[in-house]
Amino acid sequence: MIVDLHNHTPLCNHAKGTPEEYVLQAIKNETKYFGFSDHAPMDYDPKYRMMFSQMREYEQSVKDLKEKYKDDINILLAYEVDYLKGHMDSKVLNADVDYLIGSVHFIGKWGFDNPEFIGNYKHKDIDKIWQEYFDEIESLAKSGLFDIVGHLDLIKVFNFLPKKDVRLIAKDALKAIKEADMVVELNMSGLRKPTGEIYPSATLLESISELDIPITFSSDAHEPNQVGLYKEQIISLANAFGYDKCATFKNRDRELIKF
Repeated sequence: MIVDLHNHTPLCNHAKGTPEEYVLQAIKNETKYFGFSDHAPMDYDPKYRMMFSQMREYEQSVKDLKEKYKDDINILLAYEVDYLKGHMDSKVLNADVDYLIGSVHFIGKWGFDNPEFIGNYKHKDIDKIWQEYFDEIESLAKSGLFDIVGHLDLIKVFNFLPKKDVRLIAKDALKAIKEADMVVELNMSGLRKPTGEIYPSATLLESISELDIPITFSSDAHEPNQVGLYKEQIISLANAFGYDKCATFKNRDRELIKF
């Protein structure tokens, strides 16, 4: 897998292994562009992210690895930022990075993908929360703050699926992503979750390809052995919808390369 842009470090408090172990696995996979995009700090849900005081440590550790392995792999620096109104910080949004991934992990203040709060689904109208989720994705795209949309249909993580056609639910969000000239990642972490499929689904990827929205690839690894774990499946899915190029970034500038 030539590009792998969404990966974590132990600073997020729910990943294992050293950053160097992730890099060594990526080199073993013959990855050419490997991005660390750990969970950015914010003043909400601090349990699952680094602290603001750790940003310098995080950034320096990635830069050190970039220099150490410069002859073997291109290491990129980024953050995965939770799109949560009132809680995004300028220190993160203005950081000197290669790209920013914008992700939605909360509907209101409910962390819907956290197993600790899975019981909340019992009290929800599933079609309604899917629409609320994609309304947040639309707002994320319109914000103009980010380069990549993280795990586009994360709301499917526990297999609480809508009755309504997902293409209709996501239509306005995809239009906003297109208008914002953003990239959608094909994120293999869904294959490790109850949903058992890549984010986004083939159904949504069909709509994404019809809109000619560029893609990139992500392991979303939280352990070194997850780096590139399902690379064949993710490349096969991209090929099935006519993609032969994927995005990488440098200093917030995008480049499309063949894979």
